[in-house]
Amino acid sequence: MRRLMSGDVSGIDPEQLSRLSGMQIDPAMLQAVMNQLQGAFNGSQEGVDWSLAERQALHIANQDGLGVTTGQKTDLDQAFTLAGLWLGEATTISDLPRPPRVVTRGAWVSATLPVWQELAEPVATSIADALTTALGQQAPDDMQDMIAGAGRLMRTVGGSLFATQLGHVVGRLSTEVVGGGDVGIPVMPDGDAAILPQNFADFGRDLEIPDDQLALYLATRELAHARLFRHARWLRLHVISQVRDFAHGIRVDTDALEELATRFDPSQPDELRGALESGALLPERSEEQTAALTRLENLLATIEGWVDVVTEDATSRLPSAARIAEAVRRRRAVGGPAEQALGSLVGLELRPRRMREAAALWRAVTDAVGVDGRDALWDYPDLMPTSDDIDDPAALVARLTAASRGEAAPADAMDDALAQLLAEEASGGRDAGTDGSASGTDGSASGTDGDGSATGADGDDDAAPGDQRPV
Repeated sequence: MRRLMSGDVSGIDPEQLSRLSGMQIDPAMLQAVMNQLQGAFNGSQEGVDWSLAERQALHIANQDGLGVTTGQKTDLDQAFTLAGLWLGEATTISDLPRPPRVVTRGAWVSATLPVWQELAEPVATSIADALTTALGQQAPDDMQDMIAGAGRLMRTVGGSLFATQLGHVVGRLSTEVVGGGDVGIPVMPDGDAAILPQNFADFGRDLEIPDDQLALYLATRELAHARLFRHARWLRLHVISQVRDFAHGIRVDTDALEELATRFDPSQPDELRGALESGALLPERSEEQTAALTRLENLLATIEGWVDVVTEDATSRLPSAARIAEAVRRRRAVGGPAEQALGSLVGLELRPRRMREAAALWRAVTDAVGVDGRDALWDYPDLMPTSDDIDDPAALVARLTAASRGEAAPADAMDDALAQLLAEEASGGRDAGTDGSASGTDGSASGTDGDGSATGADGDDDAAPGDQRPV
């Protein structure tokens, strides 16, 4: 312990230390943590070491040792090819520049971890800050100088703890997701489409649907999702910014953290893991966070609703398409155990709660103005349907149909308010012109004298009607 606290971890056997502490931690992972602690003592590391998350996630993702067989890749490549042709009939949004990928769980972890890191970083920072604050508040006055020097260490410990737990959750998530768009946000780099064949069989096990139909439907949905984000290049940043708006308001409940510390048993690390995964360290959401979460949920529902409608039209030839679609909707509405754990860990549930209503909106728009008019709404951010449009699709449909006929769109509440504002401004301008300062009732500038008779600019009252003099 003396050597560990002095920063000298050379010669310490992590496996022996793990056995002595009773914590069932991978010795290699413990060695990495010890190295990071030594770096914190030496002042050579700043922030969270996210490589711990990647190691833990890959450790879980690669446990089964299975890869992608040649048969699986061939079948899914053929499904993607046919799905691309079907989508060409259902949407005007163009195909992807790169072919879709058939990836292992480990490859999915490596590709998507930067996005999970971006989502989790505000929480990791809050936990590290809370640990440092709690330590400073509880230490006696004569130890404050020493505690101040240990701030870097506590931030490193808190960040390492959270990074390891995030890796655990992402590793478990890799055993559940079927495609890159499963969680609603663009987690694959460069907008790529991908399917994980290791999880494909688990998804369709209880559906009693032929694998070829299931593969075609999932490939079509994955391509539609990836195509949308590639076409609307602003959309990814829009989604991530909504997530950041929520995440920046996250704070750690220091009282819950202190209570956990008083009864924490190192031989029972599951209690700490359970506290992190259950969200017990995150207090109730603020009003600002609730509003940000509502905006995000509406945005995700708008995206998922469009994908739902386009996939339905593209897979109309599949006999089991309706059953698969319902299974996908339920899966997105509930989420798997790892997805729920991720929501508790970062305080954010990526649920499109109004997906059915959003799908009804897109169906109404498609019926009214066709595929071209519908897909054009993704060209610019200000054209995209809002939450009010999800509530009342008729108003959006009326505006779009009027525009398609070259007519003025029906006035809505905003139009009425703007017209009233302009009318008030115009009325105020006319009133301002009756005091003589602008209208020139004194005859000095406007061309009228005091009794209202016409005058020239120099005050003469014999100006010819066609004589246009500068005023």
